[in-house]
Amino acid sequence: MAILDLRACTLGHEHVAHAHTHHQLILATCGVTELEIEGAGDRVTGSRGCLIPCSYHHEYEGDGLNRTLVLDVALDDIASLRDADAMQRLFERPHFFTVPTRLNQLVGTLMVQLEQFPALHSEIAALLLRALYLHLDVGLEQGATAASAVDSPMGAGGERIDLRRLNAWIDRHLADNIRVEELAGLCALSPGHFHARFRDIFGTTPLAHVQQRRLEHARTLVRHSNLSLGHIASLVGFRDQGSFSRAYRRHFDVTPSAVRRTRAAN
Repeated sequence: MAILDLRACTLGHEHVAHAHTHHQLILATCGVTELEIEGAGDRVTGSRGCLIPCSYHHEYEGDGLNRTLVLDVALDDIASLRDADAMQRLFERPHFFTVPTRLNQLVGTLMVQLEQFPALHSEIAALLLRALYLHLDVGLEQGATAASAVDSPMGAGGERIDLRRLNAWIDRHLADNIRVEELAGLCALSPGHFHARFRDIFGTTPLAHVQQRRLEHARTLVRHSNLSLGHIASLVGFRDQGSFSRAYRRHFDVTPSAVRRTRAAN
């Protein structure tokens, strides 16, 4: 099996019961699938998804009207994915989760692209998995207090700033107007004290760090999706395509449109 095997399908009325040696993500744009994992049941719909770790027995039956994305992730190769540790934590336990509106819209867009460009299934699958990590809180913040000094370095005043927890929160709110006050609140510090400690520890300001996270995510979308540049700009929190393109060029020394042209030529 490929590292990421993504397919769009309609799950019928046939009752299926099995387990497999790979992780699985199931999302839908419409319809209903009844799913049970080791005795715990729920429904997969446009607003409800499911993560199934490898070896977990599960049973399902669709309504015959659903449109469903099924993503298989090979266990041995997950280490090669971007943010491999976070991706592995996604599959630490079976999990039904609420699908945010933005993620549901992205799933619909990616399903159309998958059907139109099946050869890009691996790239589309990587984008989908990345989107799940960015938009959902599925335990990435659990155990944050046990993070190592590398993840939560200590400032000169003795405070630890949990960068892993901050990044998880930032990545879920890229489309929003992120304020220093919100980040400081996550660390139980005043805005001024947080700003000074953050700059002291990481050598950059909190908002510059947020900007970098926005642009890194945007680069993934520019390279691996067919979303318009204006749509990408809005997804990562820029007010318009022009300001997004200027920031992208300053950071990566190339415009997003130039990246798109190069990709099209290849």
